[in-house]
Amino acid sequence: MNIASLKNNLKAVDTASLVDKVEGSLVELLQERKLKVGDAIPKEIELAEALGVSRTVIREALLRLRMMGLIESKKKKGAVITSPDLFGIMSKSMNPHVLDQDTLREMFEIRLVLEIGMADFLFQRIKKEDLDELKEIVSKEPPVTDYHLFNIEHEIAFHGKLYEITGNQTLKKFQKLLLPIFDYVHNSGLLKKQPMLRKFVSHKGLVDILENGSPELFRNAMRNHLENHFARLFD
Repeated sequence: MNIASLKNNLKAVDTASLVDKVEGSLVELLQERKLKVGDAIPKEIELAEALGVSRTVIREALLRLRMMGLIESKKKKGAVITSPDLFGIMSKSMNPHVLDQDTLREMFEIRLVLEIGMADFLFQRIKKEDLDELKEIVSKEPPVTDYHLFNIEHEIAFHGKLYEITGNQTLKKFQKLLLPIFDYVHNSGLLKKQPMLRKFVSHKGLVDILENGSPELFRNAMRNHLENHFARLFD
């Protein structure tokens, strides 16, 4: 039998460890039992018997689920299902210094998409006190910001407030993760050389549209506001 025919007759070796398999089985088991946040999961010995493995293996698999934020320990209840802090988990690996260039570039692009896409939520949920706060923020910016490409302090203050106005806490948490990456990519040389700056819609211009315009006008204005970033991606 030659090598080619031998390969065809052999099944691929399953290289997943026993703990990997048990981890997957535990997640399936919890789904099958339709457990929800706050429900207690079976004890270690019960899981070991149900899956036919040692308690040591179960303990290691449960530790992984704890690290993923899927379960947590509660007094008198043991381990219970919990809603994972997705962005708390992500923040541990969202260090721009350890991400590869393709990922950094794509994260840069994601923030541009989010900024343009939030228009309808802003117009549905903005209040007078929000507009007053935005006006206060832009009043502290230099008068040349309609020519200025990027300043992390201005971005955090103004765009952070926009995310807050949307009322979407998940979006707001994600923005906090993206800003350091956005700043890093901007200054890293990863993108094309900074273009000749053109005048674009300033933060003040965006506030004016929020007060007197429409979601469509805001989307177009935000796209213009971010034009120099797009130019570094596409031009």
